[in-house]
Amino acid sequence: MPHTRHRHPVREWLPRNTLAAAAIAFLACLLFLAIFSQALGLDPFTQDILRRNQPPLSSGVDGEGFYLLGTDALGRDLLARLFEGARVSLMVGVATVLVSGTAGTIIGIIAGYRRGWVDDLLMRLVDLQMSVPFLLIALLVLYVLGPSLLNVVIVLAITRWTIYARVTRGLMLSLRKELFVEAARSLGATHLRIIARHMVPHLLGPVLVLATLDMAVILLTEAALSFLGLGVQPPNSSWGLLLAEGREYLTSAWWLVTFPGLAILFTTLSLNILATWSRERTNLRGVHVRASFVGRVGRPKPAGSDQTAAIATMEAP
Repeated sequence: MPHTRHRHPVREWLPRNTLAAAAIAFLACLLFLAIFSQALGLDPFTQDILRRNQPPLSSGVDGEGFYLLGTDALGRDLLARLFEGARVSLMVGVATVLVSGTAGTIIGIIAGYRRGWVDDLLMRLVDLQMSVPFLLIALLVLYVLGPSLLNVVIVLAITRWTIYARVTRGLMLSLRKELFVEAARSLGATHLRIIARHMVPHLLGPVLVLATLDMAVILLTEAALSFLGLGVQPPNSSWGLLLAEGREYLTSAWWLVTFPGLAILFTTLSLNILATWSRERTNLRGVHVRASFVGRVGRPKPAGSDQTAAIATMEAP
C-alpha cells in the first residue's frame, strides 16, 4: 500500500499564496494592536503642546519619550492615535457588516426562495433604496440624528444591505433548481429545514467573500464621512478624522496625513487580497463537494432500490 501523506487541518487552512499570507498577518497584527495598544503603554489622549508636530523618529524636548511616527498638532503620539483610529474604524466596519450583512442576507433568502409577489416587493424596495444617492441619505440621517459613532453605523448599514440582498437572492434562485434541494423537498423536508440545512451552507462562502470586500468599502466610506465632519467626532478618533485634522499642516507636517492614508491603503488592499484568496478557496471547496455528491448519486444502485434513497442520506439527522 502506498503511503499517503495527510496534511494537518491547520496547515490545510493556511494560504500557500504569499500575498494572502502577508495580508492575513498584517490584518492580524493590526487587530491585535488596535485592541491592546493602550495596554502596551501607548497613550492616544495625553496632550503636550511643547511637543506639537514633532517629526517621526524624534524625542521629546526634554529628551524623554520616543515618537516613532511623530506627534500631532496637540503633541499627542501619532502612533497611538493611529492604533486608536484603527480600533474605531474597524469597529465601525465590523458592526456595519454584521448588521447590513445579516439583514440583507435574510431578505435575499426570503425573496429568492419564496419568489412571486414577495420577491417582487422586496426587490422593488432594493431598487428604490439603490436609486437614492448615498450622500443624500447620509446627510439626512446624520442631520436628524447628529454625527456620532452609532449613527455612522446606522447610515452605512442602511445603504449597504441591498448588496447582500441582491447577491443572496441570485444564489437562492440558482440553488432552488439543484438536485439536492428537489430531493429534500420530495422527501418531505420543511421549508425551514431546506433553507437552513441544505441552502444556507452554500451561501456562507460567497457571502463571507462579499463581506470581506464590503469591509474595505465601508472603511473608505467611513473615512470619507469623518473627513467631511459627518462621521466620528472628537475625542474619539478614526483614520478619516486624523486625515481631516492633519490637512491644515500638509506642507509643514506631512506625517499627519501620510501615515493615516497609508494605514487606509494597506488595510483595504489586504482585505481585497484576503477576499480574492477566500473566493478561490470557496470555489475549490465547492468543486470538491459537488464532485463528491455526484459520485454518491451516480454510484450503481442495487436491484429494486429507488434512486432517491441515495440522496436521502442528506436528510438523515
